[in-house]
Amino acid sequence: MIMMLLVILFVLLFTGAPLMLGLLIGPLAVLLKYMPDIDPMWLTQQISGGVEVFSLLAVPMFIFGADIMSMGHTSNRLLDLVNTFVGHIKGGLAITTAATCTFFGAISGSTQATVVAVGKPMYSRMVEKGYGVSESLALIINAANIALLIPPSVVMVMYGVVTGASVGELFIAGIGPGLLVLLFFSIYNYFDAKGKDTPVEEKADWNKRLEALKKALLPLGFPAIIIGGIYSGIFSPTEAAAASVLYALILEVIVYRSIKISDIPKIALSSGVVTSVVFILVAAGAAFAWMFSLGRIPQLLTASILGENASAIKILTVVSLFFFVACMFVDQLVAIIILAPMFVGPALEAGIDPIHLGVIVTLQSAIGSATPPFGCNIFTAAAVFNKPYMTVIKRSMPYFIMYLIISVMMIFFPQIALFSRNLLY
Repeated sequence: MIMMLLVILFVLLFTGAPLMLGLLIGPLAVLLKYMPDIDPMWLTQQISGGVEVFSLLAVPMFIFGADIMSMGHTSNRLLDLVNTFVGHIKGGLAITTAATCTFFGAISGSTQATVVAVGKPMYSRMVEKGYGVSESLALIINAANIALLIPPSVVMVMYGVVTGASVGELFIAGIGPGLLVLLFFSIYNYFDAKGKDTPVEEKADWNKRLEALKKALLPLGFPAIIIGGIYSGIFSPTEAAAASVLYALILEVIVYRSIKISDIPKIALSSGVVTSVVFILVAAGAAFAWMFSLGRIPQLLTASILGENASAIKILTVVSLFFFVACMFVDQLVAIIILAPMFVGPALEAGIDPIHLGVIVTLQSAIGSATPPFGCNIFTAAAVFNKPYMTVIKRSMPYFIMYLIISVMMIFFPQIALFSRNLLY
C-alpha cells in the first residue's frame, strides 16, 4: 500500500503533473484497491476538513500583510535603521541584510516576501559596495529563512494545526534559534569582509541614527502588536494576523501614503492567488495524511526506521533528515502535513517536548527553502533579480554549513528553543 502511494506520487511529480494530483490520486487509488468497503466520500470529507481549521485563517492574513508591506516603505525604513548602526563596520551591509530579514520576518512570517522586500533594495547596495553577485544572492536567500523562525511564522501555524501544539508557544520558542542564526551569519560576514577588505559605509552620527529610529518606529510596532498582543492575552495568533493586516493598511495607505486605495484590490488578488495555492495543497495533503494514518503507515515506518525505544537524539536526527530532504523537493506546508503525524507519537513517547520538535521541524523547513534542487527562495530570487539558477546558489555552502551546526546544537541543547518559552509559560 505504501509503495503504491509513493510510486503514484513520484511518477506524477516527475511527469510534471501538479503536486495536488499526486496527493489526491494516490490515496484514491489505494482506497479503491485495498479498502473497497470504505466510501470514497470519506476522502472528500478529509479534503474539506483539512482547510476547516480556525488557525489556518492566520495564513492568508500574514500573506496579505506581507504583500502590503512588500509594496510599501516598511522594509526600506527598517534597512535604513539597521544600516546606521552597523553599516560602518566590516561586513556591515551583509549584517544589515541579515538583521533586516530578521526584523521583516517578525512582520511577514514569509521567506519569499522577505526575499523580495529586503532583497530588492539591498542587492544593488551590496553589489555597488564590492560584494559579489552570487555572494549577495546567497546571503539574501539564506537570511530570508530567519523569517520562518521569528514569529509570526506560517510554518509554525501549520505545525500547530497538524499536531495540536500551541502556536503561541511555538512563536516564542522560535525567537532564540532565529537570533542564533543571525549571530552566526553576522560573525561569518564580518570576518569574510575583513579578509577581502570590503569597503564600508561612512559611520552615521547619533542624529542620523535617531532620525532613522523615528522613521522606523511605526514599522517596529508590528512585532509589538503580534507578540505583545498574543502573550498579553489580547489576541489569539489568528486575531493577531488580522490586526497586523489592519496595521499594515493604516501605515502604508494613510501614514506613509506609499500605497493607494486603488492598489489594494491588486494586492489582495495576488495574496488570494498565493493563498489558494497553499490551501489546495493543504487540502490535498490532509487527504494524503489521512490515508497514511488509516493504513497505520506512520507506525510501520517509525518502527522500521527508529526501532523500539528510540532515544530522543535519534528521533530528532531522523526528523531533521526527513524534513530537510522533503523540503528540498516539496512545499514546507505539504511536508509538515505528511511527515509531522509520523513523528509526533514516537517523539512524545521519548519525552521530547512538542515545542522543541516544532522548532526543529521549522528550522529544517527553513534550510530546505534555500537548498537545491527546488528550494522556493532560489526560484524567487532567480525571478526577482533575473539571475541564472547556478548564480543564485553558487555561494550558499557557508550558510548551509552554519545551518547544519545550528541544527546539531538544537538537537543536543533544546534550551536554545525552550528557554524563552519556559520563561513566559
